[in-house]
Amino acid sequence: MKKSTPTHGPLPAWVRGIDRLTDLAAAVAKWALLLACVISGGNALIRYGIGISSNGWLEIQWYLFGAGVMLGAAQVLRLNEHVRVDLFYGRWTARRQVLLDLFGLVVFLLPIMGLLTWMSWPLLVDMVRTNESSSNAGGLIRWPAMALLPLGFGLLVLQAFSEIAKRVLWLQDRYEMNLHYERPVQ
Repeated sequence: MKKSTPTHGPLPAWVRGIDRLTDLAAAVAKWALLLACVISGGNALIRYGIGISSNGWLEIQWYLFGAGVMLGAAQVLRLNEHVRVDLFYGRWTARRQVLLDLFGLVVFLLPIMGLLTWMSWPLLVDMVRTNESSSNAGGLIRWPAMALLPLGFGLLVLQAFSEIAKRVLWLQDRYEMNLHYERPVQ
């Protein structure tokens, strides 16, 4: 049976939209991490050079680092740079890799990220309602950092749907996807 000629059309608009949202979140993550590094260096210079310290500046570092991690995770998935336990994957055919990716996205990533999004939302609502603040002197309010959890998990859910669509379209020979995978150096 001869395979039909591929009709590599564009991705659906909703998939492109999710990918653009992920790109935007990744850009914010990149700047948050850069700013966290600058603040960290500034804190060290001021603390050890002048002897002045502020809990607020220390806390903003981990807020920004959290933003980098939570807002950047969906981009790592989109770029296919996420961690794998690769015993066989690198030696498999592209079709088998795509099928395994689909299995992992549907059976593991979507349910777990959906659950974490759902579970973190009431915690955020409670922190906003009570205006919870750090117990450290000069500490910050906590809800902006907490907001990163449902936001980051929700972005991963959206990106998982985008990746599922891309793989299904690839299996239908309707989308040309870069399936390059390079096993990490051990």
